[in-house]
Amino acid sequence: MLARRLSSLKVGVKGTWLEDCLATLHEELEERGIRLRPHAWISSEWFSPANSPGIAIPFYLTHPRLMKVEKKMMLEVEGGTWSECMAILRHEAGHTVQHAYQLQRRRRWQQLFGPSSKRYPRYYRPNPASRQYVQHLRLWYAQSHPDEDFAETFAVWLRPRSNWRTRYAGWPALKKLEYVDELMGEIAGKRPLLTTRERVEPLNELSQTLGEHYRKKQAFYAFTPPKTYDRDLSRLFSADPRHHRAQAASGFIRRHRAYIRQLVARWTGENQLTLDAVLDDMISRCRELDLRAVGSERKLVMDFTVLLTAKTMHALFGPSRRKWIAL
Repeated sequence: MLARRLSSLKVGVKGTWLEDCLATLHEELEERGIRLRPHAWISSEWFSPANSPGIAIPFYLTHPRLMKVEKKMMLEVEGGTWSECMAILRHEAGHTVQHAYQLQRRRRWQQLFGPSSKRYPRYYRPNPASRQYVQHLRLWYAQSHPDEDFAETFAVWLRPRSNWRTRYAGWPALKKLEYVDELMGEIAGKRPLLTTRERVEPLNELSQTLGEHYRKKQAFYAFTPPKTYDRDLSRLFSADPRHHRAQAASGFIRRHRAYIRQLVARWTGENQLTLDAVLDDMISRCRELDLRAVGSERKLVMDFTVLLTAKTMHALFGPSRRKWIAL
């Protein structure tokens, strides 16, 4: 599969579960009186171009086999469940609404979200405690750029039964939600200014192979973990010769790595591929130190999960943290 070119996959939205997702998105927009119906096409990743009010959907979501390849290469499938797919579609719909109605030109929009013309950063470093922004997609994505701030706010506003007035009561972000509510009422029933159905970077025009695609994607999340685990691992596991017959700590981590990796990724927002590199390094250190997993396995799993979470958050927000990657 990795030798095949993306253009040769011959997959599309029609006839897949994505059709139902898009139909649901269109129904949600219709219920709010928004006339725009974003078109969709298959590409290499999720995005919505500024010159066309449509949504590009990654190819791997079109077929179970491709989802398995994505899972194997990236350890997770972004948008691979109904709820995750709808969350991303609502976010991308926010971009299409902004572009279709040129909302970024409005003074109040600029006052609340900032200038849309601001250059997109390669990296951003969010503040998880900030209440200036809504929380929708992971990695506190609203903090990366004014356009993303609006798209995230729109997604929270659009989601049925989101109860955003109660959820964000007392937050400065509530002003943004109230503005979106007011703004959508203003454009309700109006024809979009931008109506082109252009498809940007469609799959049939992408000549790279799946192998090339994934090498580039994996490099995007590449991370060299710091060698600072010995003291913490020695506190959690035992180096006492009396326990030499106990289970090796390296084997313990390998056995539970998938569960722990998924759990930590869920609560920290870190990519599983990055966490896997950290786990590889921890396994190596446990082997070098000849550490043993002694005691209650359930408690060890819990304690190790806490350790990995703490190390991850320190890496994310510590003084020597590599900068956040803007997705």
